[in-house]
Amino acid sequence: MTSDTLVLAAVLTFSALSAAAAILLRDVLNAIVAFAAFSFGIAAAWVLLAAPDVALTEAAVGAGITTVFFLVTIAKTVRPGGDRLSERIEWRSVAVVAILVGLLLTTVGSLPAVGAADAPVATSPVTDYYLDNAYSETGVKNAVTAVLAAYRGFDTFGEATVVIAAGVAVLLVLRQEAYV
Repeated sequence: MTSDTLVLAAVLTFSALSAAAAILLRDVLNAIVAFAAFSFGIAAAWVLLAAPDVALTEAAVGAGITTVFFLVTIAKTVRPGGDRLSERIEWRSVAVVAILVGLLLTTVGSLPAVGAADAPVATSPVTDYYLDNAYSETGVKNAVTAVLAAYRGFDTFGEATVVIAAGVAVLLVLRQEAYV
């Protein structure tokens, strides 16, 4: 295993443990913190997989705005009492999740290795078109920027719109609410 693979495995393990904590913790505030950690871990995984645009969206919406919404909600509600720190495990639910994860993991073998020269994206005629025409058709000096801004402009605009709308919603909530 390469060091990149080990780091990615560590980040994904951290994310899985954070997700389990978010599910099992009874204290809502602790569960929100665990959920934020999970989302941060997933954002870090996207960075390691060379998808910074997805990582930025995950960090902004998942770890940032969603956490703020959850904290606003908890500030307006009462925390549950009781001595138990975590929820009881429903084994039927665990079995269903295990089956679904198992089904999803069966597809991993069909994925190309990260950076493989024979990956479908590397041998696609669309990729060749982008690389051959990006500079002349867009006038941009960076092929990645040309693809994101010109060829995938509507997709990028949609992602930016989601992030901005979520940020505006948070500002509206924080502006209208009084926290005591």
